[in-house]
Amino acid sequence: MALVVDGIGVLLMVVLGLAIGEPFPGPTTLGLAILAGILSVAGIVGLYQGLAVGRMGVVAPVTGLLAASIPVAVGFVGAGLPGPEVVIGIACALVAVILVSRSHDPEGRPSGIEYGIVGGIGLGLFNVAVGAFPEDRVAWPLVAIKLAALITIGLLVLGRRRPWRVPGPVLPVVVAVGLVDLVGNGLYVLATQAGRLDVAAALSSLYPVTTVILAVAILHERVTRSHLVGIVMAAVAIVLIAGGSVSPAA
Repeated sequence: MALVVDGIGVLLMVVLGLAIGEPFPGPTTLGLAILAGILSVAGIVGLYQGLAVGRMGVVAPVTGLLAASIPVAVGFVGAGLPGPEVVIGIACALVAVILVSRSHDPEGRPSGIEYGIVGGIGLGLFNVAVGAFPEDRVAWPLVAIKLAALITIGLLVLGRRRPWRVPGPVLPVVVAVGLVDLVGNGLYVLATQAGRLDVAAALSSLYPVTTVILAVAILHERVTRSHLVGIVMAAVAIVLIAGGSVSPAA
């Protein structure tokens, strides 16, 4: 599935880059994009492996917290503290990620925390690498990111001799996932170029909230108290960050 998702991203971004005539990025941007692609694979593999062998209630919050807090810390160091509203909003976002990622798991399984740490560091450094692009480019950096991820995943599949073909009935869903993934990556790149890394990373880290809301709306899953509090805190975080980012103090 990941091979198809990244392959779609490469093809579409090549077409877009040629269509809009976007200049090819310099070596620094290209190198950071390739590094980001490799880091994204490390993050996803760590997360999924942790969920497969460990406890979701441990792996998911650890991954989410590290993926958000690493770029936030880098943003604070590189650009200084933003306004108080934004700082409080970022804190609310980090807490929301932990709350909505909590779940009940059968006892007796290993925690899988080591995989959660690897996944969180990989995704967090991916966010940092993307935020460090010295040029305002989107299409070609995304080509490099997706191509690097595609090659890395391909090598992992070959090394472990894993099946890679996607069943025909599932292919439309995989294509849709590829498009959504590409849009999300593109918007994050644009967000880091338009504003602060810590703000973009904090807001993008709220994706588990969307997952919980969709699970409730579509799969009719039960909302736990921690999920509800996390959703509310996510909403508060968005309001505070958005308000603080446009105020003179930001």
